[in-house]
Amino acid sequence: MNISIETEVNAPLRAVWDAWVTPEDITQWNFAIDEWCCPRAELDLVAGGRFNYRMEAKDGSAGFDFEGEFTDINPYQSIHFKLGDDREVEVRFTETQNGVRVIEKFEAEDENTAEQQRQGWLSILNNFKQHVESKSK
Repeated sequence: MNISIETEVNAPLRAVWDAWVTPEDITQWNFAIDEWCCPRAELDLVAGGRFNYRMEAKDGSAGFDFEGEFTDINPYQSIHFKLGDDREVEVRFTETQNGVRVIEKFEAEDENTAEQQRQGWLSILNNFKQHVESKSK
């Protein structure tokens, strides 16, 4: 099953793209709830390049590596990648009158319900939106 989420970021395309692909920015927004953090983000933004974003509970009780391989990069338009469990993800960036629409489509996993996954990924996307808009002010 594929899940799709989206948001509109009130910022220029370059600012949105840069915040999505810059490790220092990724660590500021890549977590679903405030009790978690992203202490490390590493990426090689080319087709065949790998990424690893460490996600941890702030109290140290849990954590995991969100990692995979980029399969296609179209600068300022789209990023495609495959996660470590072979699920595919597509992120599209489309300029609008009010900024940039970011649409993420991903294959669901079997451990959590589709709604839990949608909400978790959407929370991260909303953190991204808030991060970019706060930098653009």
